[in-house]
Amino acid sequence: MPDRSPEERARARLERQARRTGDTPPTGEIDAAPDAVPPPGARPSSPFFRGGSTEPPPPPPPPPPSAGPVPPPEPIEPAPKPVNPVMPLPPPPVRPLPQPASSPAAPVGSGPPGSGSIRARRVPLLIVAAVAAVVAILVVLIYQPGADAGGDPIPVQIPEESGVGEIAALLGDQGVIGNPFFFEVRATLDGRRGDLRPGEFELAQGMSYGAALDVLTTEPEVAEEPQQAGEPVTITIPEGQSRTEIAEIVEEAGLDGDYVEATKKSKDFDPAKYDAKNVENLEGFLWPATYELRTGDSVDKLVEQQLQAFEDNIAGVDLEPAEKKFNLTPFDVINIASMIEREAILDDERPIVSSVIYNRLRDSIPLGIDATIRFATGNWTEPLKESELAIESPYNTRLNQGLPPGPIGNPGLASLEAAAKPDKTDFLYYVVKPDSDGAHAFAETDEQFQQDVQKYNSAREAAGGKAP
Repeated sequence: MPDRSPEERARARLERQARRTGDTPPTGEIDAAPDAVPPPGARPSSPFFRGGSTEPPPPPPPPPPSAGPVPPPEPIEPAPKPVNPVMPLPPPPVRPLPQPASSPAAPVGSGPPGSGSIRARRVPLLIVAAVAAVVAILVVLIYQPGADAGGDPIPVQIPEESGVGEIAALLGDQGVIGNPFFFEVRATLDGRRGDLRPGEFELAQGMSYGAALDVLTTEPEVAEEPQQAGEPVTITIPEGQSRTEIAEIVEEAGLDGDYVEATKKSKDFDPAKYDAKNVENLEGFLWPATYELRTGDSVDKLVEQQLQAFEDNIAGVDLEPAEKKFNLTPFDVINIASMIEREAILDDERPIVSSVIYNRLRDSIPLGIDATIRFATGNWTEPLKESELAIESPYNTRLNQGLPPGPIGNPGLASLEAAAKPDKTDFLYYVVKPDSDGAHAFAETDEQFQQDVQKYNSAREAAGGKAP
């Protein structure tokens, strides 16, 4: 028998099988084209169905009458595995295998697959949270929610052309604000750096930045000057004059009040600061100078200015030598200066007159200064009488040893400096030189002094009893 093709052998097997079962072999092709795809919803009726029809095959024809014995069936070879016409599916996605912990690509400390992405998302969230916290802290520090307008009032003078940094430092030094840097930042954020004004402001201790900016950016109100009491008046008080002498000048100037009464004490000035204890008045502390006031002003205004001028001037006098070398208090120096002011006319003689006072105090000799007797009697212009020279008074330095109880007038700066630092001399006496414009003749001995006195008396007699 000639060799048959596989298709022929398969058909033969089907025909033999059909004859045994009475079925009709399929009429379609055994193998459909490789790209044949059954239509949607089609369902093969048998494993060998390859056609396009969904109808069942027709009944097989009756078998032909047998002509003889039926030959044994040939062995059935297995049919080739039908080819599935369904289109091939795409290959499955390739999932990369997880790298071992020792792989260089794996980060140190990496966890199971997927943990890296969670950690990567967590890091930005932490950064955002940290930034938000810092911003919140800065907002609290700069804007100070809940802060008030401060405590005790503090007057502040803002100089002209001051920058915001200088103003911030000034406010910080005076305790108005807590942090100059944050104040400057607040002024910048508020857009008010250029709005800060110079002038005198009343701020408060520990006030908020915003409250301080509100005050400093508001133009200060200019207080209306009170209506003046009268015309301007100039009052010149000579050096060395006493309270009673100054009172006459003040009265002529037209000030209101009793100057002698007003100079007994002051609520703003304490003489004890200069070791003047239990004094009855402010004699010696009323600074001689020229003052500008108005008619009708109170005498208290003048006294206040005099006391302030005294403190300003005596602050520049070196009182230490008198205290350490001679054991004198500031009040003692003021007392000596008041006598020098009455005795010396020429400035270059003031330290010499001071040395005479120091030398007589050292040697326990009464000072014998007639100006102290004039203070006690109130006689500043007329010649002293014998009765006045013998007056019983602690201010009579002819009879009493040591310094008088207090100043006999109000000295100026030159006499204070001479009293604090006398010249080094051995003089114990002095008397006015005749026709010398106030110069003195100084002597170390009583003999020389008596000669100088005789010259003075002779010149006085020649002048008709008047001082030569």
